[in-house]
Amino acid sequence: MDLRLGAKVRALRRQEGLTQARLAEKLGISASYLNLIEHDKRPLTAPLLIQLASHFDLDVASFGQDRDAELESDLLEVFGDAMFEGMGLTNVGVRELSRTTPEVARAVVHLYQHYRNAYTQASRLAHTVADGQDLGGRTRLPSEEVTEFIHAARNWFQPLEDAAEELWKTASLQSIELRHGLTRYLETLGIRVRYAPAKGNAIRRYDPGRKELVLSEGLARSARHFQLSHQIALITLSDTLDELTRSDLLRSEASRVLGRMVLANYFAGALMMPYADFYAACEAERYDIDLLARRYGATFEQVCHRMTTLRKPGQEGIPFHFLKIDTAGNISKRFSASGIRFARFGGACPRWNVSMALLDPGRLRVQVSRMPDGTGYFCVARTIVKNAGAYRAPEVVHSIGLGCELEHAHRMVYADGMDIGGMEAVPIGVTCRLCERRGCEQRAFPSLSAELELDENVRGLGFYADPDESDGD
Repeated sequence: MDLRLGAKVRALRRQEGLTQARLAEKLGISASYLNLIEHDKRPLTAPLLIQLASHFDLDVASFGQDRDAELESDLLEVFGDAMFEGMGLTNVGVRELSRTTPEVARAVVHLYQHYRNAYTQASRLAHTVADGQDLGGRTRLPSEEVTEFIHAARNWFQPLEDAAEELWKTASLQSIELRHGLTRYLETLGIRVRYAPAKGNAIRRYDPGRKELVLSEGLARSARHFQLSHQIALITLSDTLDELTRSDLLRSEASRVLGRMVLANYFAGALMMPYADFYAACEAERYDIDLLARRYGATFEQVCHRMTTLRKPGQEGIPFHFLKIDTAGNISKRFSASGIRFARFGGACPRWNVSMALLDPGRLRVQVSRMPDGTGYFCVARTIVKNAGAYRAPEVVHSIGLGCELEHAHRMVYADGMDIGGMEAVPIGVTCRLCERRGCEQRAFPSLSAELELDENVRGLGFYADPDESDGD
């Protein structure tokens, strides 16, 4: 192992209030050698890393590269904002800041998050004040905090998995009549379940006083299963949900409430698709989403979600990334176990198949793509439509993307008959400002990696696309 992690060692030493001489003594090396390590003149060897972990009760994994890459990506996106144009910033300089002073880089990202949220709220401020409402000092969206919370847990919550498994036993559930089993279980809790026409956009309403759960009669079978399971989680696992959301990453009451709802969704997926059985089915059917959806009475989105939670040690599924966007390209849900980076402050790359799927509703699109760093991905995407089930009910259209690194593609049925290694990968990026492909015809903004050079006598397909460069890798 040859790790050059001087900045992290220096930050750890300062955090512990140690001088170089004192830490060097603990590690059994000279202060001058430690100084060279901290300035990346010498590598942090495996034995020294183990000693650091021993002395400071350190999680060795925290010295890995994933967190560095994520911070670097976030910082590049921050400085990709148009406000920094003309300041002479380069990708190399931004990466250097991330590498040498990660604590400063995180502070910059945190500050930018507050700025973006404040900027967004400013557009609504006049209306809010006119209506006599109070913004409550919110500076960060609850959805952002919940997304960070899910990522930190790797989208794996053992207590909810255990609770779902236990309910199958105590309620004697059977997959062939899951709705009836869940309804009977709620009745044992004194809760009446009935179906009625949807009121407005509400598909589920629970009245704690009357102990009555009302579901829209227009819900499909999968949605009925999901909403029943969700409500069971809120009623029977309230203490567990409170404990799980008692996290420093969830800083507001709104974030914690949203976190409870997201975890109740997690439980619903775990109940509809029990872990051991679902994992075995995924491996046997090679992650055929539609087949699994029919087998478990679930939707395309629900199956994709559940696939991202297959993180049980010893029974781990493919490390997927998951993305959900609306017709405007806004990212409403995201999770990455594949290592791919998503934009935190903007939309998705228009070349991703999750974006292209919106042009061909209902069709499953398969894509081999490659990021600027050379990492290849295998992804599938399809649109989904939701409504309350009535003819005049408004429809909501989203696109769902599920993908993994190319090395796992052979485990998916969608890769059959494809020469993955020999295919020409679609060049994609995180966002236009961070992408270094200056010849991309779909570029909406100039790249941060180079100064914008325009020639009024020469025009490419796009205003910011360099007409003299190809858009390939």
